[in-house]
Amino acid sequence: MKKVIGKTLSAALALAMTVSIAACGSGNQSESSSSSAAGSSSSAVATNTAASGDPVKFTLWHVQTTDPMPTNIQSDIDRFTKDNPKYSVDVQVMQNDAYKTKLKIALSSNTAPDIFFSWSGGPMNEYVDADKIVDLTPYMNKDDYKGRFMDASINQATYKDKIWGVPVENTAVAMFFYNKDLFAKYNLQVPKTIIELEAVSDTLKKNGIIPFSLANKTQWTGSMYYMYLVDRIGGADAFNNAAGRTGSFEDDAFTQAGNIIQDWVKKDYFNKGFNGLDEDSGQSRTLLYTEKAAMTLMGSWFLSTAAGENKDFMKKVGSFPFPAYEGGKGDANSVVGTVGDNFYHIAKTCKDPEGAFKAIQYMIDETAVQKRIEAGRVPPVKGVKVSDPLLQNVLDAVEKAPSVQLWYDQYLSPELSDLHKSTSQAIFGLSKTPDQVNKEMEAKAKELAGK
Repeated sequence: MKKVIGKTLSAALALAMTVSIAACGSGNQSESSSSSAAGSSSSAVATNTAASGDPVKFTLWHVQTTDPMPTNIQSDIDRFTKDNPKYSVDVQVMQNDAYKTKLKIALSSNTAPDIFFSWSGGPMNEYVDADKIVDLTPYMNKDDYKGRFMDASINQATYKDKIWGVPVENTAVAMFFYNKDLFAKYNLQVPKTIIELEAVSDTLKKNGIIPFSLANKTQWTGSMYYMYLVDRIGGADAFNNAAGRTGSFEDDAFTQAGNIIQDWVKKDYFNKGFNGLDEDSGQSRTLLYTEKAAMTLMGSWFLSTAAGENKDFMKKVGSFPFPAYEGGKGDANSVVGTVGDNFYHIAKTCKDPEGAFKAIQYMIDETAVQKRIEAGRVPPVKGVKVSDPLLQNVLDAVEKAPSVQLWYDQYLSPELSDLHKSTSQAIFGLSKTPDQVNKEMEAKAKELAGK
């Protein structure tokens, strides 16, 4: 499927190039040719591998900041270095948005960490077009390693018929998470349609409870409502056609979705000041933990995050899919999300791609998979089994879904993604009408398609 992507990474990052960052894991390492670890092929494994036996230090960046994930990832890497003593790894953990900014700068100045991740989609494709990451196809094909992963996750990691990332972190889809105690207290049923969702929200409001908690400073959180409404109203084709340039961002589905959001804002379905609140620091979740709000629309990583922050609250948590839009073209079983979540790449500047790939494998081996399940995650591997009913709901949603729409801000090119996020935030803030937003998106998409 054709994606709207920019032609080069460097153009998008030009302003960042004046900032200097120390080289990560790519200096003081011996270079020599080595035979491919993935067998002979025309796309053989990179030959700039450190000489056998020479000490090698990697740098790895990730954004898994909530316990137990930082400990789990460090444990995975510790197992790797113990089994492979020639290697050491500097694992650096950072917040989501700080990571995005720092990575742009590092890639533009050729000081990227040896191992890092993206959410696939437009950003990953631009890394490929700018020759910033290693083709992992030979490694993934060796002994059919790619067969370990869910097909949808491999599809997300594929661009130009090659595999560029290892799906590691999670099978994450956006769902509503709600307080079962509050629903029981006010005799509320899980809504199946948008009309029913609005009726639930009206009842909660009458009783002094905020229907939806939202922290939208980082913009991608509010986008989840917008994406699902577009899908339920116009079906998967509404966005896919607009992004693929066989349709338009001025399609009526985008207008209706924006109008519904603005109606909900005017009805005070969301907490006050949501566009100034930060999701990474947990400001939306605090409203749930204190029972000031009853529901949140969030990626299924919410389960592991909340479990790490407030185990008692997890006893009250239920989940349900985004409701159907009566008369809409969308399938109520379609989901928005990702099968893989964090796709790990190897920088082209890495001196030992074979060793770096081996390190990534430790992050998604059987030991790592079990720890992720215990942490409330659904690793993107075939045959994964979970005992937690909430995690089973996530698996069921993915298995039933006729389509899994990758988050707009990851599917689109960075330039169009940034515009989507800022304009969707403007819809929530009532500072722009849906028609104004749609015209901006369509104009930018046409501009980028013409480059």
